[in-house]
Amino acid sequence: MTRTQPSASPTPSRAWRAIAALVFSLVLAPVALADEPNATAATPAAAAAPATPVAAEGQAPTAAEGQPAAAPVADPAAQELVEDTSLGMAHDLSPWGMYKNADVVVKAVMIGLAIASIITWTIWIAKGFELLGAKRRLRGEIAALKKSVSLKDASEVSNKEGTLAHTLVHDALEEMRLSANAREKEGIKERVSFRLERLVAASGRTMSSGTGVLATIGSTAPFVGLFGTVWGIMNSFIGIAKTQTTNLAVVAPGIAEALLATALGLVAAIPAVVIYNVFARSIAGYKAQVSDASAQVLLLVSRDLDHQGGERAAPHMVKVG
Repeated sequence: MTRTQPSASPTPSRAWRAIAALVFSLVLAPVALADEPNATAATPAAAAAPATPVAAEGQAPTAAEGQPAAAPVADPAAQELVEDTSLGMAHDLSPWGMYKNADVVVKAVMIGLAIASIITWTIWIAKGFELLGAKRRLRGEIAALKKSVSLKDASEVSNKEGTLAHTLVHDALEEMRLSANAREKEGIKERVSFRLERLVAASGRTMSSGTGVLATIGSTAPFVGLFGTVWGIMNSFIGIAKTQTTNLAVVAPGIAEALLATALGLVAAIPAVVIYNVFARSIAGYKAQVSDASAQVLLLVSRDLDHQGGERAAPHMVKVG
């Protein structure tokens, strides 16, 4: 019986398998490490995605595919806070809008200041035209008085009733008529001068009528506007206490409405003060012109008295035959 001898070299199949497995593992290791972060990132996204409820068999789905899910119900406290912060943006912050949303007292202050401003500009227009016309007429009357030689000539020139020259001349003539039997010329001149001074003062008072309202508006309008501002800011602080919030957007409209009252007070006061000062200077110039006309009439009175005295003092010539 023949006996087969075993081979001296080991079986090559197991060795080659071990080598191949080692090489394969070395090749796949980098690829596995590169794919691991992507898988890790995809896992939280998949976990964060809301699970779509599966409708039971025979039951309609709760929401159609492609439509957004219902919004969660907001907290009532948070909703109230949002409404409070949006109050300031809901107000109309134009001047007319602030007037409509203002308090009753602030509205009354604004209306009063608006009326005061209208009165100021009305007086400026009316009194301005009155002053311009009076000065123009007075310049012509003074020129006519300078051309006159006597009171009689002046009365004929200034025969239009209602003019200042007519009043001055005829008042001087009236005093001359009443003092016809007086012997003292200085007494006649003094009485005529006194009557003319009263006429000058009366003309100044007449022309100054209405300007006192401007002084009153100019001095009181800022304080009236300040009263409206204080009242409006007080209401704004009361609103802060009621809403229990310190958000400026809640009280900003009320403060703006209050400050509008101060602005209207300044709008009414500043033009009133300026116009009053302009009228004071213009009326002073008008009174100076009236004084010039009065001085011209007094000059004619003195001239007539001197002429009368010369006639009386003329010697009586007696012819001796």
